[in-house]
Amino acid sequence: MHKWLVWNILFPLQEWAKQHPTFRILREMERLDHGSPAEVMEFQAQRLRALIHYTYAHVPYVRNVMQRAGVAPSDIQSPSDLSRLPLTRKEDIRENRLLLRSDRAGKLIPFSTGGSTGAPLLFDLPVERIAAQVACRQRVTRWWALSAGDREFALWGSPLDVTRQDHLRRLRDRLFATELFSAFNMSEQVMSVYLDRLCAGGYRMIFGYPSSISLLCQHARRQGRDLRGIGIEAVFVTGEILFPHQRELIAGTLNCGIANGYGGRESGFIAHECPSGGMHIMADAVIVEVLDAEGRPAAPGEQGEIVVTDLYSGDAPFLRYRTGDMGALSSERCACGRPLPLLERIEGRTTDFIVAPDGTILHALSVIYVLREIEGVEQFRIRQRSPDTFHVQVVKGERYQPGSEDRIRTGLQQRLRARLDITVEYLPSLPPEPSGKFRYVVSDVQPDAVATRSCTSN
Repeated sequence: MHKWLVWNILFPLQEWAKQHPTFRILREMERLDHGSPAEVMEFQAQRLRALIHYTYAHVPYVRNVMQRAGVAPSDIQSPSDLSRLPLTRKEDIRENRLLLRSDRAGKLIPFSTGGSTGAPLLFDLPVERIAAQVACRQRVTRWWALSAGDREFALWGSPLDVTRQDHLRRLRDRLFATELFSAFNMSEQVMSVYLDRLCAGGYRMIFGYPSSISLLCQHARRQGRDLRGIGIEAVFVTGEILFPHQRELIAGTLNCGIANGYGGRESGFIAHECPSGGMHIMADAVIVEVLDAEGRPAAPGEQGEIVVTDLYSGDAPFLRYRTGDMGALSSERCACGRPLPLLERIEGRTTDFIVAPDGTILHALSVIYVLREIEGVEQFRIRQRSPDTFHVQVVKGERYQPGSEDRIRTGLQQRLRARLDITVEYLPSLPPEPSGKFRYVVSDVQPDAVATRSCTSN
């Protein structure tokens, strides 16, 4: 009864109040799920043509870029024509935020992200794009015979979730049968509390970072807790690369399916796994290109950089946006029969855990938030050399303030709840690692070792 109430009354009412056309988009997506690949591609091409015409007419940055490239809106008829446009870098969005806003834009929601390179990025999302992302999530949740209203254990984190979650948000989560747990604090004591709630809560699904959920499963096994019969039907993981050993650990511990998702705040809801194991690209909401080192389309199975064009981002567009992630397209079709194309694999960066001096294990995103919100920090790298020693490298821009260094030290110490030895080094640039990847948080402290010592000492 409660699930029916959420899905048919509360959830639609919330989306209506936010002016989100979520259910209109969801109905179109679910119609296409029962269509053919040709129908999906035609729908994608239609949305692309409408997006290009609208942004050329109303978004100064897009119009300038297309004019410099000698491209008219009529030249872009299908995704293959996008190669005539230049790629969009994070720097382009950072430097042209105002020019990327449509002169007819309605409400725009500001967001920020550290990005895959550690360089803070501020950007805007239109209401329709947010609605499309919500629709995508409900679409794939329903693939797993679940939906809004099913009890959800969410292991996640953001500054709002950790420090300012007010009564209205708590009420909404309670009404929607979602309970939020912080991934920033993963000490043994806290994880034991999480497991108590998980076993007693009647949850049907778990949502969160694969590393955090894996850590919780490891803790359950150390404590000898059997979670296979508590009723979890699916674990939805996102935000990081899901490694095979994590999939095996989570599935074995909880006796359920694993639904891997790929996307990001700025790149959107890109792809998601169905119960048959296919990593489906949300082709009716986003165009995915995989480009080789020369910027040419990579062949199916060939690794390249993932580039996305969001089809619902007209009022603040992301056209041919370089995600910085590596992956490969597939030429196969999924056994589930859905017409959406597939990603064969996603290569990316894993996020280290930070180990606080008291043994608390913190998700690296908890310290990333400290720096990414400071204006003038162009790029950063945080290295933990010991539980109480950190070395922070910063590339500062023109807007970097004299007091920002104190904010970095104070923020890190507040996040870890300890006095720390923090050195800040300013550099003109931060080179990637020999592999070519950039790790913006690196910890030399092993979480497992600390957890073992902490447990033994108690």
